Amino acid sequence: MNDKPAIVWLREDFRLADNAALTAATQTGAPLLLVHIRPERPSGMTAVDWFREKTLAHFNAGLQSLSGKVHVFTGDSARLLPEIVARIGAAAVFWNRRYDPIGREIDAGLKREFAACGTEAHSFAGALFHEPWTVKNRAGQPFKIFSAYWRAACEAGSPGPPLPAPREFKFFAGSITGAQEQQLSWPAWTSSLDAYHEFGEAAAQDRLARFVADDLGHYEDERDFPDRDATSGLSPYLRVGQITPRQVWNAVSDAPGGLAHAAARAKFLAELGWRDFAWSVLWEHPGLADHALREEFEDLPWRSDPSGLEAWKRGRTGYPLVDAGMRELWRSGVMHNRVRMVAASFLVKHLLIDWRLGEQWFAETLVDYDPASNALNWQWCAGTGADSAPFFRIMNPVLQSRKFDPSGAYIRRWVPELKSASDKHIHAPWESPDARPANYPLPIVDHAAARRRALAAWDGVRGGDRQS
Repeated sequence: MNDKPAIVWLREDFRLADNAALTAATQTGAPLLLVHIRPERPSGMTAVDWFREKTLAHFNAGLQSLSGKVHVFTGDSARLLPEIVARIGAAAVFWNRRYDPIGREIDAGLKREFAACGTEAHSFAGALFHEPWTVKNRAGQPFKIFSAYWRAACEAGSPGPPLPAPREFKFFAGSITGAQEQQLSWPAWTSSLDAYHEFGEAAAQDRLARFVADDLGHYEDERDFPDRDATSGLSPYLRVGQITPRQVWNAVSDAPGGLAHAAARAKFLAELGWRDFAWSVLWEHPGLADHALREEFEDLPWRSDPSGLEAWKRGRTGYPLVDAGMRELWRSGVMHNRVRMVAASFLVKHLLIDWRLGEQWFAETLVDYDPASNALNWQWCAGTGADSAPFFRIMNPVLQSRKFDPSGAYIRRWVPELKSASDKHIHAPWESPDARPANYPLPIVDHAAARRRALAAWDGVRGGDRQS
């Protein structure tokens, strides 16, 4: 096969180290053509599209020192990849597996097509600790409860050591006729995102090293406080494959601290385990983002409230913690996990707006948007999904704010209208005896009234059979 080129099809794996497809392709000794095929986007670019494109540009710049590049095409990968194979006479195609419903269907179809025409197609694991179909209960069924899933996953053993980056590369030097490379123009809303992100494999590894050295030891105690830099910040890098779960697992497992940090390590790795669990749920339920896993919730009387939805999107609900989170999301493309839960609960239960509209907004605005985790997390908050919080447990955004942002530091960062508010009243500025900031809205809904309305809607669906 050495005389004929091999294609490495990059999708969400812009790294050299622990890249099974790339490593296997280099071991053949064949000249490599690295390919990325971006889809047509008639509806516009999302935040994760932006992050992927920035990552791709950074990855491509690094390849120049190795005399290589990624050839970027735009269009239908099911049509374009066989065309590229034919153009260069490739003997084999290598890729790392993906697990979303559309992606897995395309990949399965390509494997059949390549097999029929004599082209080798090799796929590899690399995006998860355990692939979605591999962790099952004793009856061979998928798990519905995360704790049981994660216990079984841990019993299956560690994911093993990550692969080193290949030492040598031989790139395909021929021309590719008919290439459909296309320059992108960035939408105006992406202008604020650059200030909050770094790109590239080295940046991801540096972030991991800093987290392990500085924050892992107190992760369990401080991860819920949005004003503290106590989380890993790795989710965007994991999303587009600048780092792998296996690399994270090994760095965290080898971290110093011994028994003193054991609980923190276990808690952090379980958070990554939830990501695996989400993919296992999506594998079994391809309509996870569109249909409630608990079918009775399809009858819940969601409200049509365009003005309320818009106020929530723009951080103008009058509840400071919710607004801070939604503004952080819009400006930076990320949001602290605790605040994500509060903001999601507010949309679903205070405004009684369908969780799917929130899922769609996060899909557009999160740079770490993950189709499995995003959908499962929204169903968790809405009480409609696997191992989810009960619908009747309604987060009080004021109490959450006082507990997890007691000094208001996080709120002040993202809601400058409240910078001068006292620590006591910043969580509920309408209760302040001083004048409320004129440019900050009153709450768009009363908490107590919203709670009663949500519980009444839920009781209607459940026939009044509610347990507290």
